[in-house]
Amino acid sequence: MNTDRGGLAGFRLTHRTWTDELGTWSSAVAADGRPAGALSFDPRLIGDPATRERLVGAVVADRRLTQAGVTGLVPIADLIAAQGEVWLLTAEPVNPTVADLLSETPGVPRPDAGSAAGVLVEIAQTLLAVHAAGLAHGALHPGTVVIAADGSARLAERGLADAIHGRPPAPERDVAAWSSLARGLAASWAASSPGAAGLFERAAATASTHGLAPARDALLAGLDLLPPGFDTRDRLLETLRLWTAHDARTRDGRPAPAPALPAPDEGDIVTLLHVPRSGESRTEDVVMRFGPGVPVETAAAQLWRAGRDQQQTEPPSDRLRVLGAPARRRRRRTAVSSVILALMVVAALAAWLLRSSAVPLAVTELDVVAPKKTQGCGATVKIKGLLTTNGSAGEIRYQWKRSDRKETIEQTDTVASGKTSHEVILQWSVKGEGSFKGTATLRLLSPLPEGRKLQDKASFNFKC
Repeated sequence: MNTDRGGLAGFRLTHRTWTDELGTWSSAVAADGRPAGALSFDPRLIGDPATRERLVGAVVADRRLTQAGVTGLVPIADLIAAQGEVWLLTAEPVNPTVADLLSETPGVPRPDAGSAAGVLVEIAQTLLAVHAAGLAHGALHPGTVVIAADGSARLAERGLADAIHGRPPAPERDVAAWSSLARGLAASWAASSPGAAGLFERAAATASTHGLAPARDALLAGLDLLPPGFDTRDRLLETLRLWTAHDARTRDGRPAPAPALPAPDEGDIVTLLHVPRSGESRTEDVVMRFGPGVPVETAAAQLWRAGRDQQQTEPPSDRLRVLGAPARRRRRRTAVSSVILALMVVAALAAWLLRSSAVPLAVTELDVVAPKKTQGCGATVKIKGLLTTNGSAGEIRYQWKRSDRKETIEQTDTVASGKTSHEVILQWSVKGEGSFKGTATLRLLSPLPEGRKLQDKASFNFKC
């Protein structure tokens, strides 16, 4: 369906609309003329005040991730209420998605295996950052993976489905969904490249058994199986160009849309992402939590709440930020308060990170990857070991064992806080002529999980 529904908080709704499980999406143009998106939530899903509160919390957390440097999420411009509806406004388009490009479109070639590899690696990287913050996507599928104009993959609707349905973050669901997507792209975009399709299948299996970080590294270790030009996204960008042109022709060929609906009164449009003040109801309060599943108020949240209480002496007339000309005047008056709030949020995050660093370092998974391609004369083989940690600082002691030697190689590395993975490398030089199969075994010496022994091995072939 094509509509032109006029303005909404500076966004102009145009062209395409489509529905999903959360409501109705519309393509839009932001006030500065850049393409954007707008989601009108299904009123049946968000009628409960507690649901709206969870939704606000999810959007606040999503914006914090973007501000912290996570680039793989579709940036959110605002969450607003207008004439009884709740809208999510995005600062970038939310189409085309992988689902759009999976469908058969006349004159538009499918992306290739290199395109699929790029999408999978970027999604895995984004999910790892989201999971490290104690959050999850919750509804990962081809329809929520957006391909940006530069060919990069971005995730839309992060945390929204979990918030609406009252589900706690479950990273394991994201991992299972990523594995399913990898297998789907192996059967579609990589159908003409058996080697790449097999690579995607192995990555999917690795994710299911070892996690996303080893799965990502398994993809990176198999770059030689991908077609030329995959790193520049040539095929994907060409597909995007042709898909966009086809979409524009299809729109232009449709009958003119019905007369535009009247735009909502700007005075009736209220952002839901304001800072709560004294006397406001619980349904308007934004709950800020730091870390996964915190049941009680953390030190960081206490810092934020203390800053909020200091502002209770401000006039109640500034309780809500109303969009439009009056809002612009009000924003100028509250610029100093906004800066103070931003500083308090930074201090809160720092307090949380310092608190997290007090937790002893723990290693939860270990994975070893060797080159799949047969190594030639005079090769120095690089074997990678990836250790998944809890993000705390400390020392990791480990041991390499080569199949051609009796002695082992012991090493100790220092790990900084904030990183949930640590890579170790074994350089294995092979000389002489003949055929040889080498196996490297990596064993963790400390810190060991209680009651578990962590080790893994990988092999490579040599021929000269």
